[in-house]
Amino acid sequence: MTAPKAFALLGPTASGKTALALEAAAHLPLEIISLDSALVYRGMDIGTAKPSAAERAAVPHHLIDIVSPLQTYSAADFVGDCVRLASEIHARGRLPLIVGGTMMYYHALTTGLNALPEADPAVRAALQAEKAEYGLARLYDRLQQIDPDTAGRLKPADSQRIERALEVFEITGKPLSKHFSEQQQHAPPLDVHTAALLPERSLVHERIALRFKQMLSDGLIDETAALRRQYPELTADTPAMRCVGYRQTWDYLDGAFGLETLVEKGTAATRQLAKRQFTWLRKIPTDTGLDTADPQHFQTALTMMKQHFGI
Repeated sequence: MTAPKAFALLGPTASGKTALALEAAAHLPLEIISLDSALVYRGMDIGTAKPSAAERAAVPHHLIDIVSPLQTYSAADFVGDCVRLASEIHARGRLPLIVGGTMMYYHALTTGLNALPEADPAVRAALQAEKAEYGLARLYDRLQQIDPDTAGRLKPADSQRIERALEVFEITGKPLSKHFSEQQQHAPPLDVHTAALLPERSLVHERIALRFKQMLSDGLIDETAALRRQYPELTADTPAMRCVGYRQTWDYLDGAFGLETLVEKGTAATRQLAKRQFTWLRKIPTDTGLDTADPQHFQTALTMMKQHFGI
């Protein structure tokens, strides 16, 4: 059976993905599938730069506002939803355009998910007890001995990932790096042509600074406060509140610092996100690179879409 065709438009935050996608939808019968781990949350509109009501009315959007901030949404959830939506969009005689910057979701869609074991409460408790008694450095030293490849890519202070790597080894007897290297290549569920928006970093940084200030002007602080009232169970460590902008605003509301520092920290966190996205884009094989400084980059993207979909 032939895999359904989809076109993916990737790029770092503030790179112009949404604008390009909407413009393309004015020329082709596209429906947009959001590739964004923050847009899934209801009530988180300003800090996620969610497409406006008018934009969503003009072009069908999917995987936006589908879970509450108390729920979790995984890469596996995305893959299942994306494949289902692509088939449904084709059945309507329209074309799926995947747009966003959550590269882990894209990686799972195109290369498959790792079949790692579920968390084991007993193993996890033993590791945390060892950490409490002897310190994280001891766990990291042990990881360096049993899995130097994984230890080499983790920071010595990354407690969560160090404990997870040791947990996988304890449960399976196999280093995490070996699990990754043995990951079976799978037949991708979609036939995806991937284009990456590649703006100058300095331009992205400039846009990020302006956009975060605009988010504050638009009411990000009030939005975060309203989420805290609506969902009393939320904490600063809830996955939804770890989204850039919200975690910093949460700390501001707790009185950790003032408005000027909030601007600095929110901007810095978003720049760090963009840096990670750029790093992913260097590793991910893409079919088309789009230089946003080139006035023809939209036309290039449109041509690639037409060719891929056979229009």
